[in-house]
Amino acid sequence: MDLTQFVEHHNGISVIRGGETVRSWNGISYQAGLSAKNVKATHLSMNVATVPPGGVAYAHVHVGFEVMLFILKGRVRHEFGDRLKQSVENSAGDFIYIEPAVPHEVFNMSDTEPVVAVVARSDADEWAHIAAYDRETGVVGDVVPQE
Repeated sequence: MDLTQFVEHHNGISVIRGGETVRSWNGISYQAGLSAKNVKATHLSMNVATVPPGGVAYAHVHVGFEVMLFILKGRVRHEFGDRLKQSVENSAGDFIYIEPAVPHEVFNMSDTEPVVAVVARSDADEWAHIAAYDRETGVVGDVVPQE
């Protein structure tokens, strides 16, 4: 998808107005955000993610980049660590930081309400460096293809 179509460029400032949901990956829908795909970003990307009611973003690892989230709406549970044996729950108003290489799987805790979060990454390529994780074996797999 050509993400440049959503951006206004103004001499060093780029703007997306009222980003609409335009794509999905790993069970999560994303609004048009900012990344190297549509601006001159070299170290950052940011967008708004929605996990549908009862949705799951399957186990994965961020290879070489950090992620910060701010939960705008809903309740989410991250199962994380070796074989995803630990968990933490968060709700609207919470900030979350995920270190590089921490295996995790994301669950929307509601069957009726979506989770909506602002997602910022220290990788301008967004999803290009995310690898699958097998919760049974603890093995990090190949990079997950993008949609």
